[in-house]
Amino acid sequence: MEENNAKKGDLMKAVVHAEQLGIDGLTYRDIEETQPQAGEVRVRLKGAGLNHRDLFVLTRHKETDPPLIIGSDGVGIVDAVGEGVTNVKVGDEVIINPGLGWREKTEAPPAGFEIVGLPFHGTFAEKIVIPAENAVPKPKFLTWEEASVLSLAALTGYRALFTRGKVEKGMKVLIPGIGSGVATFLLQFAKAAGATVYVTSRSEEKCKKALEMGADKAFNSNEDWTKALGGEKMDLIIESVGAATFNKSLDQLRLGGTMVTFGASAGDVVELDLRRFFYGQFNLLGTTMGSGEEYREMLAFIEKHEIRPVLDQTYQLSEFKEAFERMEKAEQLGKIGFVIE
Repeated sequence: MEENNAKKGDLMKAVVHAEQLGIDGLTYRDIEETQPQAGEVRVRLKGAGLNHRDLFVLTRHKETDPPLIIGSDGVGIVDAVGEGVTNVKVGDEVIINPGLGWREKTEAPPAGFEIVGLPFHGTFAEKIVIPAENAVPKPKFLTWEEASVLSLAALTGYRALFTRGKVEKGMKVLIPGIGSGVATFLLQFAKAAGATVYVTSRSEEKCKKALEMGADKAFNSNEDWTKALGGEKMDLIIESVGAATFNKSLDQLRLGGTMVTFGASAGDVVELDLRRFFYGQFNLLGTTMGSGEEYREMLAFIEKHEIRPVLDQTYQLSEFKEAFERMEKAEQLGKIGFVIE
């Protein structure tokens, strides 16, 4: 894909970032449609999902860069195909794999791996052009709204839990910060895999909801974690909060246990007691997103177990500011979506 490659043509509505950093640089406006080239398809979007990544993009995409349609998650109907495309056809209902250029399951993404929504135009628009391999059949049991918020968070959680964390039936798994979209997928995935799952949140309401979703124990992040867990140690911890909880999480890991980390929304620099770490024989693994192979595995897993995203609220694209503000304040439980008509 060529960055922001557009031909003169029809206009569409989109949420565009330009001219200044942050939410103030976003506008809902007309922008020219992009035409599919060889090996690409165009999708008329029915919905899109908001991710923490979209907040980060607002600082990574600079004022001097060309205008950018943001957004990584989306679902819709193919309305045009480029030369040589055989895997999808016009009229197909598809969900978008936002990972570009990472096909097979490998230890790390290959050079050149990118994610839809930066540096290439994203899903907060009426239409999007993507490589044909990234247009995957939409799971039939999911609604448009559910499918629209699935991809990035579910893929991130799937790789963290299965590929990197190697979760198994009977394991004790701790998931700090249950409010995020990835965390709600982690809870559902781990329970479906037969694990015992513990979660934390500063919100009593989110703890209660997690218990309703199947968590075996939910407790306040401000509590003494060791007391809250009754001295139980975890086989696997999926840490996405960052510096605010990293060492508290590490304290709950059994000797030889594994921590997988993929987020740093509450600080990205931690102090680590190396002596305690190597005496504990701990495993610390990083991860982010996942491959096309894992994406297909994840879709098969959610279809087998009929796992649905936890939907927080949905908005019209023109209401993007309200959606971003809700995420910035961490008020959501699960995923925030956009309905695109």
